Amino acid sequence: MAASVAVVGVGLIGGSFALALRQAGFSGPIFGVSSPGAVEAGLACGAIDQGLPLGEAAARADLIYLSQPIGRILETLHHLEERVRPGALITDAGSTKRAIVSAAAKRISRAQFLGGHPMAGKERTGTAEADGSLFQGRTYVLTPRHPSELETPAARWLVDWIGRIGSRLLVLDPDEHDRVVAFTSHLAQLASTALASTVADNLEPDEELYAAGPGLVDSTRLALSPYEIWRDIFETNADSIEYALSAFIQKLEHYRESLRTRQMRDEFHAAARLAAQLRKDSVR
Repeated sequence: MAASVAVVGVGLIGGSFALALRQAGFSGPIFGVSSPGAVEAGLACGAIDQGLPLGEAAARADLIYLSQPIGRILETLHHLEERVRPGALITDAGSTKRAIVSAAAKRISRAQFLGGHPMAGKERTGTAEADGSLFQGRTYVLTPRHPSELETPAARWLVDWIGRIGSRLLVLDPDEHDRVVAFTSHLAQLASTALASTVADNLEPDEELYAAGPGLVDSTRLALSPYEIWRDIFETNADSIEYALSAFIQKLEHYRESLRTRQMRDEFHAAARLAAQLRKDSVR
């Protein structure tokens, strides 16, 4: 179906998606819409063939891939309707879906919009971090408002390429997506950030931190993530994140009360089963 792709936001995710398409055999032109520096980096690494303004790229693309921060995606949706090629497919890689899918339903009529979220990433962002293997073995979520949205030729083309780049497809509605990722993604970020902040508040940064082992290093990896990326996630999924945080706080309170009891053994066993399942799924 799609013979040309426009990646709007040639950073970690957008650049990686473009590189993944190339590595999987996509031969059509890939346009990049981004800052001059990101376009230059995208051209240098082979992720894109040409940098274009949004209007020109949208008019020439069969697939428009919005891989900006959520606030920018919402803003871009305001400017696509008059520029997009009729019959094109617009998708996104935003980490929350309700706000984006709702905005697209109100703003886009000349083209199809199909929300998406690749469950892949790094703690660092930017085109220099782009990696064509980033999506391999990772879940790629699509969030249609109705199952029939997956049956169009453009949607089937996207689903096919999601498989070709090595991802596992998962279909969720936008509300369910935001509820689930509050636990599987957003809580993980906040737990890592809270752990790093708590240690920083209670230990001296030099000598006492020499007592840190690899467990603390591994557990605080996500704390390296920039707040600028997460600000829009918190804003657009606050209710689900608040629920996840409440459940986590309740669990921590239970741990505090159970430190001297055998209940902690059961907690460790349950947690280990979940951790083992995650690692089993990640190598499938």
